[in-house]
Amino acid sequence: MTAFFDLPVRRIQANGVEIAARIDGSGPPLLLLHGHPQTHAIWHRVWPELTRRHTCVAADLRGYGDSAKPAASVDHSAHSKRTMAADMADLMRGLGHARFDVLAHDRGARVAHRLALDHPDAVGRMMLLDIAPTLDMYEGTTRAFAQAYFHWFWLIQPAPVPETMIEHDPVFYLRSVMGGRPGGLAHFSPEAMAEYERAARQPGWATGICEDYRASATLDLEHDRAGRAAGERLRMQVRVLWGERGAVGRNFDVLALWRAVADDVTGGPLPGAHYLAEETPGALLAEAADFFGGR
Repeated sequence: MTAFFDLPVRRIQANGVEIAARIDGSGPPLLLLHGHPQTHAIWHRVWPELTRRHTCVAADLRGYGDSAKPAASVDHSAHSKRTMAADMADLMRGLGHARFDVLAHDRGARVAHRLALDHPDAVGRMMLLDIAPTLDMYEGTTRAFAQAYFHWFWLIQPAPVPETMIEHDPVFYLRSVMGGRPGGLAHFSPEAMAEYERAARQPGWATGICEDYRASATLDLEHDRAGRAAGERLRMQVRVLWGERGAVGRNFDVLALWRAVADDVTGGPLPGAHYLAEETPGALLAEAADFFGGR
């Protein structure tokens, strides 16, 4: 297999936008989705083992990395999780994968949640890293959670306040968010940090990340509430993992919240804080091998 950072980044049209992705490996298809404020480079430490078992598609969400950066929309629909999920469903379908498993972290895991609800026939098994359902996290917000996840509430402020401040020094913002968790920036390789910083400097990045969070605090919650009222549930196997030193597990009963919206949920904490694919790649790979299997 080609080393992760030596693989070309492909630009693929999906759902009317361009999605950037690295693709390699053989075996059952596995879609990998990153979180904030990173790119699909989060998977570089687990990539060699995953690609021995799976055909891996590591994609940048719209607004992030090298994917398209649509302009803001009044109702934030251009960056809703429903729209982002449609991007990924169309991406995988265009690559010939009508059904696939998903491994997703943070914001990408929120996209994966909506992907599994809106496109249930496409998603086989789904592993979500360090999140509880978005609706429950907003409705269960405490001072401790708000302090740990301050960016949730700052990025949703009306434009152009957060965008202007981020664009003044995007690398400072990125390093502040990533370095503000246990372990600081020591978890991240120089190659990955260079990718994250390059992406943060791109025009439209600040708009993309702010609109992602604005959608989550508005339109996404409307979709979630309507779905729950209609009895919408996840029917596939779901495994949820979180960092034992992170804010999600400290502030929420992660398994209980997922079991309230899904039929078949397993999981538990890993010995990290938040960026599990980079902090604890060995532990994550063991979980992935157990859950997804392979050839």
